[in-house]
Amino acid sequence: MNSPPTAPLTPSTTSLVLDAEALYRELLRGVRSLMGPQTQLAGITSGGAWLAERLHQDLGLAQPVSVLSSALHRDDFAQRGMAMSAQTQLHFDVNGADIVVLDDVLYTGRTVRAVINELYDYGRPGSVRLAVLVDRGGRQLPYAADFAAARISLPSSQVLALARADDGRFHFAIKEA
Repeated sequence: MNSPPTAPLTPSTTSLVLDAEALYRELLRGVRSLMGPQTQLAGITSGGAWLAERLHQDLGLAQPVSVLSSALHRDDFAQRGMAMSAQTQLHFDVNGADIVVLDDVLYTGRTVRAVINELYDYGRPGSVRLAVLVDRGGRQLPYAADFAAARISLPSSQVLALARADDGRFHFAIKEA
Protein backbone atom coordinates (compact mmCIF):
# COMPACT_ATOMS: atom_id res chain seq x y z
CA MET A 1 0.00 0.00 0.00
CA ASN A 2 1.31 3.43 -0.91
CA SER A 3 1.82 5.91 1.95
CA PRO A 4 1.78 9.42 0.47
CA PRO A 5 2.41 12.40 2.72
CA THR A 6 -0.39 13.53 4.99
CA ALA A 7 -1.58 17.14 4.90
CA PRO A 8 -3.49 17.87 8.11
CA LEU A 9 -6.05 20.62 8.26
CA THR A 10 -6.10 22.13 11.72
CA PRO A 11 -8.78 24.43 13.15
CA SER A 12 -6.42 27.38 12.58
CA THR A 13 -6.06 26.49 8.89
CA THR A 14 -8.60 28.37 6.81
CA SER A 15 -7.92 26.72 3.49
CA LEU A 16 -6.21 23.71 2.05
CA VAL A 17 -4.69 23.90 -1.38
CA LEU A 18 -4.72 20.60 -3.23
CA ASP A 19 -3.39 20.50 -6.77
CA ALA A 20 -5.82 18.04 -8.33
CA GLU A 21 -3.83 17.86 -11.57
CA ALA A 22 -0.61 16.94 -9.71
CA LEU A 23 -2.53 14.35 -7.70
CA TYR A 24 -3.99 12.97 -10.92
CA ARG A 25 -0.47 12.46 -12.30
CA GLU A 26 0.41 10.57 -9.10
CA LEU A 27 -2.77 8.49 -9.44
CA LEU A 28 -1.83 7.66 -13.04
CA ARG A 29 1.56 6.42 -11.84
CA GLY A 30 -0.07 4.38 -9.07
CA VAL A 31 -2.72 2.84 -11.31
CA ARG A 32 -0.03 1.85 -13.82
CA SER A 33 1.65 -0.11 -11.01
CA LEU A 34 -1.64 -1.88 -10.19
CA MET A 35 -2.42 -2.81 -13.81
CA GLY A 36 -1.91 -6.27 -15.18
CA PRO A 37 -2.66 -7.46 -18.72
CA GLN A 38 -6.25 -8.37 -17.80
CA THR A 39 -6.99 -5.63 -15.25
CA GLN A 40 -10.25 -3.74 -15.72
CA LEU A 41 -10.88 -0.19 -14.49
CA ALA A 42 -14.25 0.97 -13.15
CA GLY A 43 -14.89 4.48 -11.87
CA ILE A 44 -17.41 5.33 -9.18
CA THR A 45 -19.94 7.96 -10.24
CA SER A 46 -19.12 10.83 -10.68
CA GLY A 47 -15.56 11.81 -9.70
CA GLY A 48 -14.25 8.28 -10.03
CA ALA A 49 -15.88 7.98 -13.45
CA TRP A 50 -14.16 11.21 -14.53
CA LEU A 51 -10.85 9.75 -13.36
CA ALA A 52 -11.54 6.50 -15.23
CA GLU A 53 -12.28 8.41 -18.46
CA ARG A 54 -9.00 10.25 -18.29
CA LEU A 55 -7.01 7.19 -17.21
CA HIS A 56 -8.41 5.22 -20.16
CA GLN A 57 -7.14 7.92 -22.47
CA ASP A 58 -3.74 8.30 -20.79
CA LEU A 59 -3.20 4.53 -20.53
CA GLY A 60 -4.33 3.93 -24.12
CA LEU A 61 -7.09 1.50 -23.14
CA ALA A 62 -9.36 0.59 -26.02
CA GLN A 63 -12.47 -0.69 -24.24
CA PRO A 64 -15.24 1.72 -23.19
CA VAL A 65 -15.08 3.29 -19.73
CA SER A 66 -16.90 1.31 -17.04
CA VAL A 67 -18.89 3.16 -14.38
CA LEU A 68 -20.17 1.98 -11.01
CA SER A 69 -23.12 3.63 -9.29
CA SER A 70 -23.62 3.27 -5.56
CA ALA A 71 -27.21 4.55 -5.68
CA LEU A 72 -29.08 1.25 -5.27
CA HIS A 73 -26.91 -0.10 -2.45
CA ARG A 74 -26.49 2.97 -0.24
CA ASP A 75 -27.35 2.52 3.41
CA ASP A 76 -28.73 6.06 3.42
CA PHE A 77 -30.98 5.51 0.39
CA ALA A 78 -34.10 6.54 2.35
CA GLN A 79 -32.57 9.95 3.11
CA ARG A 80 -30.85 10.57 -0.23
CA GLY A 81 -33.30 9.00 -2.65
CA MET A 82 -32.34 8.12 -6.21
CA ALA A 83 -29.65 10.46 -7.45
CA MET A 84 -29.72 11.61 -11.05
CA SER A 85 -26.23 10.23 -11.52
CA ALA A 86 -25.05 7.80 -14.13
CA GLN A 87 -26.10 4.20 -13.78
CA THR A 88 -23.70 1.26 -13.63
CA GLN A 89 -22.25 0.35 -17.02
CA LEU A 90 -19.70 -2.46 -17.01
CA HIS A 91 -18.03 -3.32 -20.32
CA PHE A 92 -16.39 -6.52 -19.09
CA ASP A 93 -17.38 -9.82 -17.50
CA VAL A 94 -17.13 -9.36 -13.73
CA ASN A 95 -16.74 -13.10 -13.05
CA GLY A 96 -13.10 -13.76 -12.20
CA ALA A 97 -12.04 -10.25 -13.27
CA ASP A 98 -9.17 -8.30 -11.71
CA ILE A 99 -10.83 -4.91 -11.10
CA VAL A 100 -9.39 -1.60 -9.98
CA VAL A 101 -12.17 0.61 -8.66
CA LEU A 102 -11.45 4.35 -8.90
CA ASP A 103 -12.83 7.09 -6.69
CA ASP A 104 -12.00 10.72 -6.10
CA VAL A 105 -12.26 10.94 -2.30
CA LEU A 106 -12.30 8.06 0.19
CA TYR A 107 -13.96 9.08 3.43
CA THR A 108 -16.30 6.85 5.47
CA GLY A 109 -16.10 3.75 3.25
CA ARG A 110 -19.87 3.61 2.74
CA THR A 111 -19.70 4.35 -1.00
CA VAL A 112 -17.04 1.65 -1.44
CA ARG A 113 -19.25 -0.86 0.39
CA ALA A 114 -22.17 0.06 -1.88
CA VAL A 115 -20.21 -0.33 -5.14
CA ILE A 116 -18.76 -3.67 -4.03
CA ASN A 117 -22.34 -4.85 -3.47
CA GLU A 118 -23.16 -3.47 -6.92
CA LEU A 119 -20.24 -5.40 -8.47
CA TYR A 120 -21.50 -8.64 -6.93
CA ASP A 121 -24.88 -8.05 -8.59
CA TYR A 122 -22.99 -8.57 -11.87
CA GLY A 123 -20.85 -11.56 -10.86
CA ARG A 124 -18.01 -12.65 -8.63
CA PRO A 125 -14.75 -10.77 -9.28
CA GLY A 126 -11.40 -12.47 -8.87
CA SER A 127 -10.02 -9.41 -7.07
CA VAL A 128 -11.07 -5.85 -6.34
CA ARG A 129 -8.59 -3.11 -5.51
CA LEU A 130 -9.26 0.53 -4.77
CA ALA A 131 -7.31 3.54 -6.06
CA VAL A 132 -8.28 7.05 -4.94
CA LEU A 133 -7.11 10.57 -5.57
CA VAL A 134 -7.47 11.56 -1.89
CA ASP A 135 -7.93 9.52 1.30
CA ARG A 136 -9.29 11.93 3.88
CA GLY A 137 -9.54 9.44 6.74
CA GLY A 138 -12.66 9.30 8.89
CA ARG A 139 -13.44 5.69 8.07
CA GLN A 140 -16.63 4.19 9.49
CA LEU A 141 -16.19 0.89 7.65
CA PRO A 142 -13.01 -1.19 7.27
CA TYR A 143 -12.09 -0.26 3.69
CA ALA A 144 -8.67 1.02 2.67
CA ALA A 145 -7.27 2.18 -0.64
CA ASP A 146 -4.57 0.08 -2.29
CA PHE A 147 -3.31 3.35 -3.70
CA ALA A 148 -4.01 6.94 -2.62
CA ALA A 149 -2.35 9.88 -4.34
CA ALA A 150 -2.67 11.89 -1.11
CA ARG A 151 -3.83 11.48 2.47
CA ILE A 152 -5.26 14.48 4.28
CA SER A 153 -7.29 15.26 7.38
CA LEU A 154 -10.38 17.41 7.24
CA PRO A 155 -12.95 18.16 9.92
CA SER A 156 -16.17 16.17 9.51
CA SER A 157 -17.95 19.49 8.98
CA GLN A 158 -16.23 19.88 5.60
CA VAL A 159 -16.87 18.13 2.30
CA LEU A 160 -14.09 17.64 -0.24
CA ALA A 161 -15.30 17.15 -3.80
CA LEU A 162 -13.55 16.78 -7.13
CA ALA A 163 -14.75 19.12 -9.86
CA ARG A 164 -14.03 19.06 -13.57
CA ALA A 165 -13.68 22.18 -15.71
CA ASP A 166 -15.00 22.40 -19.27
CA ASP A 167 -11.48 21.67 -20.59
CA GLY A 168 -11.34 18.43 -18.54
CA ARG A 169 -8.90 19.70 -15.91
CA PHE A 170 -9.57 18.70 -12.31
CA HIS A 171 -9.75 20.88 -9.20
CA PHE A 172 -11.13 20.45 -5.70
CA ALA A 173 -13.90 22.26 -3.88
CA ILE A 174 -14.05 22.30 -0.08
CA LYS A 175 -17.46 23.16 1.35
CA GLU A 176 -19.05 23.24 4.76
CA ALA A 177 -21.37 20.26 5.25
